[in-house]
Amino acid sequence: MSDAVNKTSGDAGFVNIDTLIERLRQSGRNYDLEKIQRSFEYAAKLHEGQFRKSGDPYISHPIAVAEIVASLGFDTDSICAAFLHDTVEDCPDKTNLGLIRSYFGEEVAMLVDGLTKMENINIEDKEEAHMENIRKMLLAMSKDIRVIFIKLCDRLHNMRTLSAKPEKKQRTTALETMNVYAPLAHRLGIQRIKQELENLALSYLDPIGYEEVNTNIEQKYGQNRDFLESIRSYISEKLSEYNIQFVVEERVKTVYSIYRKMFNQNKNFDEIYDFYALRIIVETELECYTALGVIHEMFKSIPGRFKDYISTPKPNMYQSLHTTVIGSAGVPFEVQIRTRHMHHVAEYGIAAHWKYKTGESSKAEIDQKLSWISRLIDTENSATDPDEFMHALKIDLFHDETFVFTPKGDVISLPQGSTLIDFAYAIHSGVGNKMVGAKVNGMITPIDREPHTGDIVEILTSSTSKGPSRDWLKIVRTSEARSKIRQWFKKEKRAENIVVGKGDVMREITRFGRQLTDAQKGEIAHAVAKRIGMQDLDDLYNAIGYGGLAVSKILPKLRDEYDRYVKLLTDTEPATPVQAERVKTVEHHHAHTGGIIIDGEYGCAVKFAKCCNPLPGDDVIGFVTKGYGVSVHKRDCPNVISGMQNEENRGRWKHAEWDLSEDDSGRSMFESGIVLEAENHIALLAEITTALAEMKVSLLSINTQKRSQSVIIIHLTVGCKNTEHFNSILSRLRSIRNVESVNRAIG
Repeated sequence: MSDAVNKTSGDAGFVNIDTLIERLRQSGRNYDLEKIQRSFEYAAKLHEGQFRKSGDPYISHPIAVAEIVASLGFDTDSICAAFLHDTVEDCPDKTNLGLIRSYFGEEVAMLVDGLTKMENINIEDKEEAHMENIRKMLLAMSKDIRVIFIKLCDRLHNMRTLSAKPEKKQRTTALETMNVYAPLAHRLGIQRIKQELENLALSYLDPIGYEEVNTNIEQKYGQNRDFLESIRSYISEKLSEYNIQFVVEERVKTVYSIYRKMFNQNKNFDEIYDFYALRIIVETELECYTALGVIHEMFKSIPGRFKDYISTPKPNMYQSLHTTVIGSAGVPFEVQIRTRHMHHVAEYGIAAHWKYKTGESSKAEIDQKLSWISRLIDTENSATDPDEFMHALKIDLFHDETFVFTPKGDVISLPQGSTLIDFAYAIHSGVGNKMVGAKVNGMITPIDREPHTGDIVEILTSSTSKGPSRDWLKIVRTSEARSKIRQWFKKEKRAENIVVGKGDVMREITRFGRQLTDAQKGEIAHAVAKRIGMQDLDDLYNAIGYGGLAVSKILPKLRDEYDRYVKLLTDTEPATPVQAERVKTVEHHHAHTGGIIIDGEYGCAVKFAKCCNPLPGDDVIGFVTKGYGVSVHKRDCPNVISGMQNEENRGRWKHAEWDLSEDDSGRSMFESGIVLEAENHIALLAEITTALAEMKVSLLSINTQKRSQSVIIIHLTVGCKNTEHFNSILSRLRSIRNVESVNRAIG
């Protein structure tokens, strides 16, 4: 055997094979160490002469994956499959499934086969090929859940070593990880893997945003380290009085979770309530509630921030008590309370279940926990639109479940946010199609209401019902209900669908700007129908009418055929000057929709960087993030100045300018920070808020800090239209008595 495979490598996560075998021996579990050693030696022989992009021997990767698999507590066959997972794909001239089956048994071969079929899932390809790869993954999971656990370990090590890959591959892999693998880890309850995948993916997709949040975390944590330690000591002292065995751990929210709240919920860093957390781990469930009582006796709790996941566990088996309280310094922090077993399940999810449960009853329990996979496979089999299946995938992966009862006591599981219409179709398509109303806990209720766990729901039906409404497609949450509604319209309302679909297509062509007859628009639509494999134009209209095909999906093709058709018209019948000017005006108006122009392109997906909060009128620049659009910064932003010095990312900085053709009245307000320094007096805050109210300026946040006994610094966040508007706000604030300085916040 080559010495290279016995040495610790620079490849992240690569451990010495002898060290791994020794760990398995000391674990006390009944591993077949001889079989594991043989699988390693076989993989090492097959991969001999192969190297990773980092320059490390390729076998370093299977060893690292096997080590992660072992840390999750999986069995001998899982560890063997981890060593062998790339052999069939990468060494087809040396081995195959038949050989692996003869050397290592049926189960190892089945796991390797499932992992081989899951290769090359490309999240950027949203058409049928991508659906097929996702389907293979789900089918492999449904046959043996160990397949996806090994795949998650494989992806985790690949993300840890992603820096060695080309930039395009980094982006593709990180985006795929964020959209498929991290949600899968969440749905399976493996928080330790989910959180690391999210953070690693974000560091490649938006390195500036990642660094900004990470820096804020380090600064805030450093400022309050003594606070957390004093709180931990105080809680430990109190719990000791109750003769409870416990451990108190500190926790800080992950970079990705804070990033998501800041940018998706438009929150400032200081608005993240549960930034700090303490985790109390006890022995019994009763002690969890005892500890909760002690915490609420010691600190003031924040209303609406208590959650009992012990009595009502999450679908991924997570159990814990969550409460948010306010410390003596006025700093809010979250407390999580759970038993040791609950903590293990929170970290390892269904993998923990696999580790401790054996036998047929355990298998049935695991199968019940994984029923959502079967639902997804059913949705995929009936989906005609790839995005429809991806929508179902995201619903099932990201959302918790609601458990609702029928009047007979049957339990129907729905994704949170589902409506009573979703409930009706979950019972049967015939019930949904004949639905005319609903009762929740005996009370007549609107059918678009979202039921809660424990509700008893009765669906009211009528044989004279005319069927579902098209508006229901905008209301329902589940792909199952949406698919059944569309199938009803497809079968029962073809003539009506054609009218609706034709209207949608004609309307879109009209928006392109040139006046055309209905016959000419029909020719354009017919050309598009042929391009997507429909010989009959009515089939296209029907598909759009019943919702099987979104008109937005064919817009690029419509535009393409429109441009081609108009060019032919222009070549044969030049437009009059009046017509030409009209087309130019309409098309100009159509293009100017963004507010920001990136390298001369309108309508790019942009977000405004929180580090500098650019305003219309500022000199700006754009940074192309990987999968999250263009992040727009002020040119003098410190992050821009430091970021431009990074040779690797220099090509991702793009020229940006404000779209001056847009009317300010059509834009939403922009956020901007103000730092005000003043002599402190009792009416100061009142005068500031009054001045802003008189100018009809939205005050989004206000924080104060003492500079000295008589001087106070006030940090404001306000909403404004542009730099001119912002400067008028500064001018008004400077006129307040005893105000010494008012400036725009930097960073």
